[in-house]
Formats: sequence, structure tokens, C-alpha cells
Amino acid sequence: MSTPKIHLYALTGACSVAPHILLHESGLDFTTTIYKKEELIKNGGYPDELKKLNPKAKVPVATFDNEVVTENPAIFTYISQLAPSKKFFGNTPLETVRVYEWLNYLSGTLHSAAYGMFYRPQRFVDVEDGSLDKHVLAKAKMTIQDIYKFIDQKLEGKEWAVGQNFTAVDAYLYVFYRWGAGPVQLDMEKEYPNYARIAKAVEERPSAQAVLKAEGLN
Repeated sequence: MSTPKIHLYALTGACSVAPHILLHESGLDFTTTIYKKEELIKNGGYPDELKKLNPKAKVPVATFDNEVVTENPAIFTYISQLAPSKKFFGNTPLETVRVYEWLNYLSGTLHSAAYGMFYRPQRFVDVEDGSLDKHVLAKAKMTIQDIYKFIDQKLEGKEWAVGQNFTAVDAYLYVFYRWGAGPVQLDMEKEYPNYARIAKAVEERPSAQAVLKAEGLN
């Protein structure tokens, strides 16, 4: 089977950092379109090019030849299938199950629910003047902290989230670690040392360094 032509649409510092890392890890040839937040604000959102590919108007979006794939777990899966030797979904059937267990939790509970409240509080209240936003934000931060505490406990004594090697989970965890240390303004290293250890290990990898450079992150 020939390897498809791969293109990733990403937003600086967004959850698309994770598949960007995996693509660098994979050794596959790929190209990127990286949007900047200030450009989206100035232009009123994503360009029509992105919206045509993904009517949800969100990143990441990955194209594999003429196939369009959205949602991180799906994109991770395809990258893993194209680079099977990298074992991005673990070394055993049970490890693969654990990877999906993590990905569902991170994409649903942490990203969609908790960070949905944090980044888009207006989605959760039917009051247009923003008077309740601060209450939603306070609840969001509490929820994020509770989830990070759970994650930290799960990572105790582990070198990586699943098994003995780097997987897609570690790349995804790294995104949320950065968000916790950045926008949420948590002392991640002090409060969640196990999580911090794994995030640091991810960040030290050449793949992560390449992504940080490409996206203008530090």
C-alpha cells in the first residue's frame, strides 16, 4: 500500500499540536497549514478553505490524499496505521485498549466538557450579556484541576502513560499540560509532578521541539 499525501491543518498551540507531534515522530512526509489565533480573530474565523474541508470549522483537519479526517483520536489512528513500527497505540491489544481509554477521556471529559467551559463559557449559559461567564469559568477551572489530579494519580510511577514507550496519549497529554500552565495559570510542576514529568519527557523529544519551532511556541 502506497503512503498517501498527508497535509495537516493546525492552529498554533491548539489541540492540533498533538497530531503535529505524531507526524514528526512517524517519519512520514507531510505538509502543514498553520493558522495563527490573531489572524483568525482579525478575519472572523477560519477561512473558507478550512470550512469546506471541515464544516465543523475546527482543527485539526488532516487530509490523506483525497480523504479528509477530523477529530484527534481518528487522526491519531490513521497516522499510527501508516507508521505501525512506531507503536503509537501500544505494543499489545490491551495497551491499544488503554490508549483509546485515555483518548476518549481526554477528548470528551477534559477537552470538550472542561475546556469547553473554560474557553467558551457562553455555550453553557443562556445569558447573552456575559454576566454569568465568571461563574462558568470558576467551575471550569475547578473541573480542570480535578481532572488533572486524576491524571497525575494515574501517571504515578510511570515513564509513559501507556506501557513502556511513547504513545499518542503522551502527545495529547502534552497539549493539556501546556494549557494548564498557560491559559489556566496553574503551577503544574508543583501541583501535578507526575504529569509534569511526562510532559517534560515529551517536550524534550525532537518531534516536539520541531513542532514548537514550526508553530512559534515556547
